[in-house]
Amino acid sequence: MSRARRWWLGWSVLSVLLAALFGAALWTPGVAAVPVLAQVRSWLQPGPMTHGHHQIELACEACHGQPFAGAAALQEACVGCHGAALKEADDKHPASKFEDPRNAFRLERIDAVRCVTCHVEHRPETTHAMGVTQPGDYCAHCHAGKDEMPADHAGFPFDGCASAGCHNYHDNRALYEDFLLRHADQPEMLPKTLLRARALGEDLMASMAYPQARYPFEALDATRVDAPPAARQETAVADWLASRHAQAGVNCSACHVPGTTLTEGASAPAAAGRWVDRPTLPGACNGCHVEEVRDFQGGLHGMRLAQKLGPMTPALARLPMRRDAGHADPSHAQLDCATCHAPHRPDLRRAAVEACLGCHADRHSLAFEGTPHERLWRKELSGEAPAGSGVSCASCHMPREKLITADGARYGVQHNQSATLQPNEKMLRPVCMNCHGLAFSIDALADPALIERNFAGRPARHVESIDMALAKDRAHRAAKTPASQPERRESP
Repeated sequence: MSRARRWWLGWSVLSVLLAALFGAALWTPGVAAVPVLAQVRSWLQPGPMTHGHHQIELACEACHGQPFAGAAALQEACVGCHGAALKEADDKHPASKFEDPRNAFRLERIDAVRCVTCHVEHRPETTHAMGVTQPGDYCAHCHAGKDEMPADHAGFPFDGCASAGCHNYHDNRALYEDFLLRHADQPEMLPKTLLRARALGEDLMASMAYPQARYPFEALDATRVDAPPAARQETAVADWLASRHAQAGVNCSACHVPGTTLTEGASAPAAAGRWVDRPTLPGACNGCHVEEVRDFQGGLHGMRLAQKLGPMTPALARLPMRRDAGHADPSHAQLDCATCHAPHRPDLRRAAVEACLGCHADRHSLAFEGTPHERLWRKELSGEAPAGSGVSCASCHMPREKLITADGARYGVQHNQSATLQPNEKMLRPVCMNCHGLAFSIDALADPALIERNFAGRPARHVESIDMALAKDRAHRAAKTPASQPERRESP
């Protein structure tokens, strides 16, 4: 065989092997579990992903469906993940608005029926806050001219529509005029400043699916532990006895024996030989905490688990993390339910602050200690203040709100911290307005320096949203009152 022929044959074999390697990296399910294929897939990415999606950048199929599936698959993926949140937010810019023939002319300026028109991944050089890849003046593409832009907006910067406290493209639930007027007179601090109580217990009591025959709602003692003798550990049993699980009648088998929880019903005793020493998370929690697990997997902490990529770790984060996160405390090595909630003694107070500060080391997080919020939290812990009066990390980033359940709805902790993260105006109704008036809350969220200090101090900025709404309302009322008719006054 000639030398040229050998080179040609070697090159052909190498090309086939490389093609097979790249093909396997593209099409193999669960590629993240295979280090070589995961590395090759990372080489195929056209650029880094945004802050909101970088955790799942190796799960290409999460957005693309399959390689080269096209724009339709991208749109379906976007709606599949974010559609419910947009519906809940009463999105004022849905595709249906632009499909209306009366708005067809707007599509000539910007194709607003597709999410990727404004949110394009793998383009860090053109990506702004919240993953927006349109120039800052994208609002003006449609809202330009005297018929679209109110007179009181004259002189405003052309790219300032989405500034804090003004407009939110998808969610204006706390920024529309009627809401601003309805809460315009609120004081900085509301008379009642208590967080709403959680209601998981009541919800499970009313649920027809909960196996109450096996796990009745009554406190358990050491004589009723249903773990096999060989699996009982003194420390674990002691922690469990002091936990809310034991107080609510949730026995060991509820987590350690698959098939005995809400998901499948109680069908076999713990001694049936199906005991699992280390239950899979979040599967074991999903039996009772269905909504919490669902929302956790929709947020930055849990989206990797939803895509079968393995847990999130501090090392994978883009935000500053403690250098010893995952070393000083092994439970922080990876993020799952047990990271914040100790499996045998789930401490909600620890989960609300200590678990967060065990990893996060950004300026906002580090500034929490010594703030007015932190002092309120310590007072609640010490019993000097009533339950629900303290403000922890979780109070703001995992607020208590209405969770949609199979039986309707209940109030619980929203474990998708992305739901109130960006833009931060999303925090106004479910978080800030539990304690503060709307005007004060808008100003506080519009002050980056105050946010960095974890709200230690007063807002140094003022947003004119409420002022403008009041001025417009006064002008409207004046126009409805005939000039010749004196203003009617109420008798003292």
